[in-house]
Amino acid sequence: MHKLVSWNVNGLRAIAGKGFVDILKEINPDIMCLQEIKAEKEQLPKKIQNIEGYHAYFNSSQTRKGYSGTAIYTKEEPLSISHGLGNEKFDQEGRIQFAEYETFYLYNIYYPNGQSGPERLQYKLEFYDYFLEHAKQMMAENKSIVVCGDVNTAHHAIDLARPDENINNSGFLPEERAWLDKFVESGLIDTFRIFNQEPDNYTYWDYKTKARDRNVGWRIDYFYISQNLRPRMVDAAILNQYYGSDHCPISLILTK
Repeated sequence: MHKLVSWNVNGLRAIAGKGFVDILKEINPDIMCLQEIKAEKEQLPKKIQNIEGYHAYFNSSQTRKGYSGTAIYTKEEPLSISHGLGNEKFDQEGRIQFAEYETFYLYNIYYPNGQSGPERLQYKLEFYDYFLEHAKQMMAENKSIVVCGDVNTAHHAIDLARPDENINNSGFLPEERAWLDKFVESGLIDTFRIFNQEPDNYTYWDYKTKARDRNVGWRIDYFYISQNLRPRMVDAAILNQYYGSDHCPISLILTK
């Protein structure tokens, strides 16, 4: 089996002091994808830079320190790994890692947040479109792809606790949700919903309002797979028993 986990850690240095290594060892994923690491490799504690049994790859923002960024811990060394997809406009914030394995290609992505104003919302939508074209090209070539990360949008009303209150807020805007419609229509599968169609399943809760205590959350972290991987899908879950961030980890299990 391949056990993949994705987690927006909201600062890898911060979560290092909250038992991250122990959590990683307990979950025991084959591949752990992280978003919003907010650090360069050199800023990380040695125990985080090198975790026994894992190859580690870090992709930090080039625009400002302590912002954005992604990381992959993987037991199996990828055949190749790239930081970004070749477009400086979308690569410079450390939001994309693209790893090739023998039986699939993996995208670890921290999608932009559009809440800080119209310019960032536009950037988010352009990022969405740019990535979708890349994914569609891969699927047109019959490549098997896994896409994971913090999408920063809840797709349907079931995916957040208070949809009516957020219809005009970035993260649940009609144009953001329409892009996720296109994403799924292109052939990508929202793996969690194959196994669980129930409400009240969230992956992010606001810290300031202690929303996790009341489960007033959003499902904005996803694992998507191409149609040709569906026969290999065993399980997809939200691992909300793990703390340390305002997000919780999510998992996907595929047969080898």
